Amino acid sequence: MKKPVKFSPEVRERAVRMVLESQGEHPSQWSAIESIAAKIGCASQTLHGWLRQHERDAGLRGGPTTAEQQRLKELEREVKELRRANEILKLASAFFAQAELDRRFKS
Repeated sequence: MKKPVKFSPEVRERAVRMVLESQGEHPSQWSAIESIAAKIGCASQTLHGWLRQHERDAGLRGGPTTAEQQRLKELEREVKELRRANEILKLASAFFAQAELDRRFKS
């Protein structure tokens, strides 16, 4: 399986800027995307996604911004961690409750 290439934020920003600046030289935005994607070595669909995300971040398109997506990931991670901690506390509480019952019946 081929490992995906990770492009730096600077490369992404530059590629998006190049598409926006060269749109007038191409018959469509997609042809500009294809041209720039070939130059930087990424798939056209990848660059198209970067462009759409840039538009969301700039308020030109509906949908979650990069900051909102990052915050959502952080909150999901926190919820997962809290659920795990809650489960541990439930098990510990049940364990100690059972130990207290056992102690009372033995005395």
